[in-house]
Amino acid sequence: MATEQGLTKDTILSSVAGYREQFEAGASKDALEKMFERDKENLRGLGVPIETIGDRADPDDLREARYRVPTAEYALPEDIAFTPAEIALLNIAGSVWGSESLSADARSGLRKIRALGIPVDEPIIGYAPRISLREASFPVLQRAIEQGRVVRFAYLRPGSAHPRERRVRPLALVEYEARWHVFGHDLNLDADRTFLLSRIVGDVAVTRESFDPALRDGAGERALAGLRAVADRQRALLEVHPGTEAALRLARRATPAEQGIVVPYVDLHVFADELASYGPEVRVVAPDDLRDAVVARLEATLALHSGGAR
Repeated sequence: MATEQGLTKDTILSSVAGYREQFEAGASKDALEKMFERDKENLRGLGVPIETIGDRADPDDLREARYRVPTAEYALPEDIAFTPAEIALLNIAGSVWGSESLSADARSGLRKIRALGIPVDEPIIGYAPRISLREASFPVLQRAIEQGRVVRFAYLRPGSAHPRERRVRPLALVEYEARWHVFGHDLNLDADRTFLLSRIVGDVAVTRESFDPALRDGAGERALAGLRAVADRQRALLEVHPGTEAALRLARRATPAEQGIVVPYVDLHVFADELASYGPEVRVVAPDDLRDAVVARLEATLALHSGGAR
């Protein structure tokens, strides 16, 4: 936004905070470029316009392309101004509601406000909750928890071919390993269970059956304790190529080991999806079932793109 001419990819990777630290730590250019492309698509998905300026003589030649956020498409009208306290309160409001509860226009307006560069009252903004989610079931489950209502949904267990219907008293929504879970009492099994929101198939139905709101007390803490206990029992030994995207992303939750790094995980299938997405940048040493799951995903990808040839 601060330059009319835009910035080249090399300039961004070597000077913009986040990339610069990884660049100075010796991360490979290929890994940084992969992160750059993913981040660029994420920004566009959030409605942030990114303009690519190529060679005028050859628009398809993007080797020296420059990137910028067009100020004219992103700026607020000149007659709108906010004090630092107002900026802080608007940030809090946007964080409380979450992007999925705001309209497209409201999301765009909030991003423009945050881009104004006006100092924010730190003591105020420090109280802002941060909610990040993509699952459509989140707001429905949140309302059901607040209202104390039983819900029904189809849930696909890891390794199962078909989903099964669950009747649950939803007690808490918790985030663990950047994924959202709903914790509650499964009425079909008469036991507490934690469900990964990304495994819920279809819509969540809120029933008229109610439950005592007091059951919610301490539910979030119990859910997180249970997830941590599972992760403590399930640890993967991985060999990762230094300076790659896999190394950058996995290092945040890993501990060093003699042969590589050790990473705890909760859901084998979800973790296998992530590891397979890194391709040759990571190799699973142990456990065997995780290694087999990653290999199966890579073989399926190979078969899909080679007409079944191996």
